[in-house]
Amino acid sequence: MSLPLCFTPSTRHPKQTRPIFQLHKPSNPIKISATPQINNHHARFKICCVNPKLEDSDAVGPADSDRPRWENWLADAASLYPVYVTVGGVISFLRPATFSWFYNSGRVSYSFGLGFIMLAMGITLELRELIALFKQRPLSIFYGCAAQYTIMPCLGVIISKLLGLSPSLTVGLILLSCCPGGTASNVVTLIAQGDVPLSIVMTVCTTLGAVILTPLLSKILVGTYVPVNALSLSVSTLQVVVAPILLGSYLQSKFPKAVKLVTPFAPLAAVLSASLLACSIFSENVIRLKSSALSASLSSDLSPILRAQSILKSELGGVVLSVFLLHFAGFFVGYLSTAFGGFKEPQRRAISIEVGMQNSSLGVVLATSHFTSPMVALPSAMSAVIMNIMGSSLGFFWRYVNPSESKDCPKVAQE
Repeated sequence: MSLPLCFTPSTRHPKQTRPIFQLHKPSNPIKISATPQINNHHARFKICCVNPKLEDSDAVGPADSDRPRWENWLADAASLYPVYVTVGGVISFLRPATFSWFYNSGRVSYSFGLGFIMLAMGITLELRELIALFKQRPLSIFYGCAAQYTIMPCLGVIISKLLGLSPSLTVGLILLSCCPGGTASNVVTLIAQGDVPLSIVMTVCTTLGAVILTPLLSKILVGTYVPVNALSLSVSTLQVVVAPILLGSYLQSKFPKAVKLVTPFAPLAAVLSASLLACSIFSENVIRLKSSALSASLSSDLSPILRAQSILKSELGGVVLSVFLLHFAGFFVGYLSTAFGGFKEPQRRAISIEVGMQNSSLGVVLATSHFTSPMVALPSAMSAVIMNIMGSSLGFFWRYVNPSESKDCPKVAQE
């Protein structure tokens, strides 16, 4: 049984002489009415392809009000992912030993955590629907996937060189930029009134493509700093990402009744797993970061401005600034590229969010499994906090900005 995520139709706004980005209060708030399923905190989306001849001709379906209240509570709890990683980051900074039980287990705990997240994604996917949408809208999907694996890796290299990061942090930032799109982008796209089906298919395609593209790009871009075993990276990506997704999809097709029972709990469990991954990596390195920032802030004979510059040049400041710039530039360049490509506003928002939000959990697992320095995993861990705060803020901003092509919003409806 498929339970869709539906939201109410957007009100069409008459043409005005004012700028198209005039702020307004939405007359029809988004209503989430589906069983939450996709990965860590996403509802399950039923993609309805109305007219295969029109690539972007989508409409919005009616809301489903039949979901039990407790499922709504689980969906609301899962949507608080940015809050969990932020609170966990504060706890990690104040009491690093809180997560020692997890990171002391080593790479096994990280691999198991990411595999669980991907399994939760797999049990919610109906590959036939995704393939049908890919056939219907190949241009948008291909363009978005190409943007994901070109814009972000280039930005990772440029930002690391501009900031003069240490080799370990440079490798970590570039590795993060070579990861596929993050599944948090699906909910952010929904909030931002973007093209949700396009966002979902892009996430799946970039994730499956990570088996080849992430190791290949890492070998090319990171190989100048440290030796990279591309084959080993590819095998790890296959094991912790693709295999759990395919297994989950198989279980969903063969045991639909059993999967239906656990599906409402999967998003929240995956969200907590992703938060635990990020916070444990941060806590593992927080003592070193504290000492670096403290020594910079206590430097004598420095004015407040020079002291702030000294903190930014420390390892903590370098990680925070580089991750912030990477995601900010990803959102910005991703949007500009789609604007120049002639895409409509919902597609621009979806691709911009998809490009700017990475699968930081995969970055953590690959960094801890294939690189000796613990600092390599730090950009991915910090990204889980910074990226979700930035993405959620952008989504809520766009929620209150009238899309220039609101009549072309994606259609998500019941079978």
